[in-house]
Amino acid sequence: MAVKIQIPEAFEFLFKPKRYKVLYGGRGGAKSHNIARALLVMGMQRPIRVVCAREIQKSIKDSVHALLKDIINSHGLNDFYQVLEDSIRGINGTEFKFRGLRHNTTDMKSLEGADYAWVEEAENVSNNSWEILIPTIRKEGSEIWVSFNTKNITDPTYQLFVARQDEDMAVKKVSWRDNPFFPNVLIKELEKLKENDYEAYLHVWEGEPDTRRSGAVYARKIAKAREEGRICRVPYDPSYEVFTAWDLGWGDSTSIWWLQFVGRELRWLEYYENS
Repeated sequence: MAVKIQIPEAFEFLFKPKRYKVLYGGRGGAKSHNIARALLVMGMQRPIRVVCAREIQKSIKDSVHALLKDIINSHGLNDFYQVLEDSIRGINGTEFKFRGLRHNTTDMKSLEGADYAWVEEAENVSNNSWEILIPTIRKEGSEIWVSFNTKNITDPTYQLFVARQDEDMAVKKVSWRDNPFFPNVLIKELEKLKENDYEAYLHVWEGEPDTRRSGAVYARKIAKAREEGRICRVPYDPSYEVFTAWDLGWGDSTSIWWLQFVGRELRWLEYYENS
């Protein structure tokens, strides 16, 4: 069947193999819509198994099931895809399943045959959920797709895929500018917010960390350091001692930082957080 589905240029990298594909930023970038389109296209090209996950899914209504259904209907893909109550299936064997991460750890371990795992609203995903999901998606050539709106730089997802990204990750920050279908009515809204509350504008529409909450001074300094290129990978120097700084986390996670004092530099080498 001949179907024309337009994928904006900013999202073309989704069709190139990579273990992790990460889309983050502010509102209006159409991250979820274009990931859904890309996966539906791939599912028509060959049989694939897709797990669509989020941290908490109390019912199918909490998932991207409705989004995929809307795209199938709007693009006339109904002859290929059958939308069921709790799954979506293609006539070639492609299947989309929907799972919550936090309360379904046993069930998630049974999905190791998935070709793709798409984690939506990933800003809410905990370290524990990532530690269960990542080794579960183990099929040769399998990929983990992550989409989220930036909240805080200390969030586990931001730390894992943005602050510590590596060669196995394709990480891209997108905004409303990358969405050719961004409506004029929202342009007026973002311009109004930009004029009235610039920090809120940066967070909502540009995908910057939310500096209006606790830790705002720290967040602003980190954002400035990132803009100036001062956040990067630093080498471990075996000729210097390594120190650790601990936050024992009474009531929340314990955090550990590894650092070296090299000349006048304070080099932060690694960070780990868990309960």
